[in-house]
Amino acid sequence: MSTVLETIDGGTRYLEKRGIEDARRNMQMLVAHQLGCTRMDLYLQFDRPIEESDLAPLRELLKKRGEGIPLQHLLGKVGFHKYEFKTDARALIPRPETEELAEWILSWKLPENQRVLDMGCGSGVIGLTLAAERPGWNLVLADVSPDALALARENATILQSSVDFIQSDLFSAVEGYFDGIVANLPYVPESERSTMAREVLHDPALALFSGTDGLDLIRRFIPEVFTRLKPGGWLVLEIGHDQASQVAGFLQTSSFTDIEVKTDLSGVARFPYAKRSL
Repeated sequence: MSTVLETIDGGTRYLEKRGIEDARRNMQMLVAHQLGCTRMDLYLQFDRPIEESDLAPLRELLKKRGEGIPLQHLLGKVGFHKYEFKTDARALIPRPETEELAEWILSWKLPENQRVLDMGCGSGVIGLTLAAERPGWNLVLADVSPDALALARENATILQSSVDFIQSDLFSAVEGYFDGIVANLPYVPESERSTMAREVLHDPALALFSGTDGLDLIRRFIPEVFTRLKPGGWLVLEIGHDQASQVAGFLQTSSFTDIEVKTDLSGVARFPYAKRSL
């Protein structure tokens, strides 16, 4: 019978041979998930024998991880801000940069009773985090994918969030005007499909790719946003690493003001911000 430490060591070697980055942490997370404890708890029970009833499903998880299925899909959850969200193949796995985006918005001093739209909400991490942290706001979450919206609704139930959901191709089914709009829309160029990590390709293609330069959807979206923002309303986006100047140009052409692009923690110009003037 293998101990916890022996299982971690063996699984780490297996994952390393299959090109999995951060293999040991991945294996620790899988073992902790199977044993129903935290990764830190494992350090206190390295000598604990693992029963075959746990080893069998763990081997299956290990095999799937070695095939490139994302760790988050195998665990079924992901941490975002202060919360834990359900995640699976129905929507994009939240990226650390997207967490930065949500936390940036939360750092602003904005009034109560804001009506805010999370366009392309996916699993709902941005909109539901804003709703949890700003209970006085009215959050609307929209996505073209019914699968993504189903996942977002499940996360809303878990967080006990009261928000509105709309299935919509951009603004086609969205009514009314907003004090603020946040959007993490697809921005990956089709040409990058063949070079992407195999884990990323387990995300829905609909949530990743947007034309030859990655900007087809954003190019459509920005002019429509201007007509849906209240005077003084704000817009913030997440974009690709080399798209800042083009997106800033779209915003300027669409008559937005106060345009800036905030960098992420890696120094990449990642988050365009703009306002509709009063």
